Amino acid sequence: VQLQASGGGLVQAGESLRLSCVASRHIFRSYAVGWFRQAAGKDRDFEAVVGVNGETRYDADSVKGRFTVSRDNAKNTAYLQMDNMEPEDTAIYYCAAAPRPITGPVWYQRAAEYRVWGQGTLVTVSS
Repeated sequence: VQLQASGGGLVQAGESLRLSCVASRHIFRSYAVGWFRQAAGKDRDFEAVVGVNGETRYDADSVKGRFTVSRDNAKNTAYLQMDNMEPEDTAIYYCAAAPRPITGPVWYQRAAEYRVWGQGTLVTVSS
């Protein structure tokens, strides 16, 4: 499966963006999809993941209830809705997929656990 991330752009603080991650194959429905972001000069950090049945997990520190992850298996697409955005959200956002459940031991916060990555989409939030 291949992933294509889109939806990035320039927004002002307080505004919203929705990122999309489209998969190339129907086996997408067997993959958990995670969202990571990488700011300039920093590591790639986990933000959210959606499991095969729509269950979700978030990085509590950075998300703070502003991000919502979801998926539409009929469209082979996962989404990251970002509301009340802050300049600190400025980064390249990546989606990634792994054929694993997100219940049980936590693995989804580690980028190395994902098998497939999208190319990234740039999000810039101005103050």
